[in-house]
Amino acid sequence: MTAAPIVVHAPTPSGGRPVTINGQSAGLAHDDRDLIEFLRRAGIDDAASCLDEPHWIEWRGGQAHVYEAA
Repeated sequence: MTAAPIVVHAPTPSGGRPVTINGQSAGLAHDDRDLIEFLRRAGIDDAASCLDEPHWIEWRGGQAHVYEAA
């Protein structure tokens, strides 16, 4: 199985989740809108439709779509 090219990492203590695309930092997402914008900038046209597709995005260290620290 090939790793997903987009990784949404665990929330930081101050909130927000670091995002990497193909191993490169894309920024700190504070909500799905930020994540969609990072993906759009990376050339993914229909970014909103891939947020729950595990072959595109791996959500690490927390529940998907939750950006606040536990």
